[in-house]
Amino acid sequence: MWLRRSDLPLKGDATSRFLPWLVALMVYLSAVSLAGVFVLNGLVRSWDHDVSGTLTVQVQPVPGEAGEALTDERVRHAVELMRRTPGVMAARALDKRQILALLEPWLGNTDVVKDLPLPRLIDVTVDPAISMDLADMAERLARAVPGATLDDHRVWLSRLINLSRTTEWVAIAILGLIGCVTSATVIYATRTSLAVYRGVIEVLHLIGAHDDYVARQFADRSFALGFSGGVIGVALAVPTLTAIGWAARRIEGGFLPSLNLPVTGWVSIALLPVIAATLAMLTARLTVHGTLARMP
Repeated sequence: MWLRRSDLPLKGDATSRFLPWLVALMVYLSAVSLAGVFVLNGLVRSWDHDVSGTLTVQVQPVPGEAGEALTDERVRHAVELMRRTPGVMAARALDKRQILALLEPWLGNTDVVKDLPLPRLIDVTVDPAISMDLADMAERLARAVPGATLDDHRVWLSRLINLSRTTEWVAIAILGLIGCVTSATVIYATRTSLAVYRGVIEVLHLIGAHDDYVARQFADRSFALGFSGGVIGVALAVPTLTAIGWAARRIEGGFLPSLNLPVTGWVSIALLPVIAATLAMLTARLTVHGTLARMP
């Protein structure tokens, strides 16, 4: 495409010099938005896989000297009750070390709370294919085991997934808007070049050149400029995304999950220069055809 003969002096066209930098900016924004879509999608799948089909039973500690033994008895009773419940696949009580490990991301050093009476937790795995009346289960648990409560993760998980999906659609809309802005930029640059070389185009028409021949030269030039600008945009986006991932990994305490971009995300970002160049080429071709069709 770069080796095709051109009868128009588009290579030295000053009106298109700004186009690669505008395309670079658009590709940079697209890469960041696309990375956000992939990361959010991965987080949603991770949360859904880790939390879906699980419940948590919390047993409040019993105060007093004999409180620990009585609390252990209530925990065993709650585990047996959960295991006898239809639809429950497994029920496992967490020991104090595991409970402290859950508190560590929020409290840091857990030495200050390890001697305190902490609520006991029971991890319950349920069959997602079976519909369960969780309100009735919670009521039976509260009657059988004093101080025991049932927490359903699916309520907040569904809200979190809805928020993530909404954010994903917003990012996709931003990508569409960036594509429209890129097309508008190419249209403006192409029309400006057509006005500058109007005389040359009329001469080409007189010697038998068709509109498609002229449009192809503008399209090839737009493809080259769009591709070079896309490469610049990706080259700027990769260090940005790498720095964000590095900064997220440096946050201690586990507040943020892994923000690594999957391989498909990197491949999609690598294809952005080709997509931007193709969009610029098609936009330029259609603009030239439309403009030349209105020329007398």
